[in-house]
Amino acid sequence: MTSRRSVVDYIPRTRALYAPSPPYQWADNRERPVPWTPLARPLEHCRVALLGSGGVYLEGQTPFALKDDTSIRSIPSDVSVDRLRISHFGYPTGDAEDDANCVFPLDPLRKLVREGVLGELAPTAIGMMGGIYSRRRVVVETAPAVVEVLRAEQVDLLFAVPA
Repeated sequence: MTSRRSVVDYIPRTRALYAPSPPYQWADNRERPVPWTPLARPLEHCRVALLGSGGVYLEGQTPFALKDDTSIRSIPSDVSVDRLRISHFGYPTGDAEDDANCVFPLDPLRKLVREGVLGELAPTAIGMMGGIYSRRRVVVETAPAVVEVLRAEQVDLLFAVPA
């Protein structure tokens, strides 16, 4: 008999976590056009950055607060994955603690670089906390911090991994 992990029911969990606050206003972008920007160069010549919202940080860095942490963690893209840690309230983190690649796939991206599929990884990968209650704070605080890193490192393509 195989064991099954329980499914995380995000809406009731979020409502319970933020019970003192007004009900969370889920974003509904179904009627908006999908933003699309074609690559300016072939993928095998692109500098790619990794962004993960699974609460990944590097040992020695401050763990993410478990509620409304809009900060980011800069993680060297050449770091050994066994030095990565997880701090997240929104999903069962056991698998990610065993192998951070499942929410922060540095090793698979490095393999794609070695195989010539991707040009190179940006020097910095970015960890952040998903599950931030305020969309406004994500837009005003988190997104600009991410963009600053991407621009400074002249990234062509962002590989974003939600948790």
